[in-house]
Amino acid sequence: MSEHYKFFQNKKCEYFPCHKVSNNDDFNCLFCYCPLYMLQDKCGGNFKYTNNVKDCSECTLPHGRSSHDFIMSKMKLVIAKGSEQS
Repeated sequence: MSEHYKFFQNKKCEYFPCHKVSNNDDFNCLFCYCPLYMLQDKCGGNFKYTNNVKDCSECTLPHGRSSHDFIMSKMKLVIAKGSEQS
């Protein structure tokens, strides 16, 4: 079975790539806005807090070629967190 759905690039985007990476060909735009942001310190990415605001500008976790499986493995936590906030 094909796994092409796990990787997407938009090289015409004015922000491409939105993070500095060593190889633009491996930059995955599928999760342009990281769905793990709301997990705060449990997202697994490289972030810091600046003035109590989560800063993900140094994080490339959702943009790796193989990021899809990691992101999907955390979606139960995202759904649970969303349910708490409802």
